[in-house]
Amino acid sequence: MAKEGQIALPSLKDALARAKGAPVERWDPPFCGDLDMRIAADGTWFYLKTPIGRPELVKLFAAVLKREGDKYFLVTPVEKCGITVDDAPFLAVELTVEGGGENRVLRFRTNVDDWVDCGSEHPLRFEREAATGGLKPYLHVRRGLWAKVKRALLFDLVELGEERDVAGRAMFGVTSKGAFFPMAPAEEMRNSA
Repeated sequence: MAKEGQIALPSLKDALARAKGAPVERWDPPFCGDLDMRIAADGTWFYLKTPIGRPELVKLFAAVLKREGDKYFLVTPVEKCGITVDDAPFLAVELTVEGGGENRVLRFRTNVDDWVDCGSEHPLRFEREAATGGLKPYLHVRRGLWAKVKRALLFDLVELGEERDVAGRAMFGVTSKGAFFPMAPAEEMRNSA
């Protein structure tokens, strides 16, 4: 309760509840400049080069994160501020597998506690690491925002993998919600085993 003459500010929990599901993709406010805010490759959010230690605050910022081209912004209906993202704005930190075969659903939890069901609306993509040539998996979370899948979960995906013909080429990949997501040519995966 605010004292007389003070403004009552909403709690972080209330602000997060309002921000979740906000139509961020439809907001196009004026650009206000860049913030000294960065999301590191390990998913840590920094403000003024200091890690943000309150998970609720990180979740609030994540709820109003928007991507335009290769740039990332925190947006409200009235302002848009640029931030730096080293790799992907989120990390997929947990995987559950429900069902089997074509009915299998891969469910990922992100570092901001969003659950995402992998499928055609939320695909997996696999890139090559420049330094090692290894695979780096990513999961589409929402509105052009991706989560890098933790390395331990990559091993789980490989365990669930299978070979399929894709445009006349044998590919190794994983299936979720009836969609097949190729990781690499099957021959390459057989040779690395």
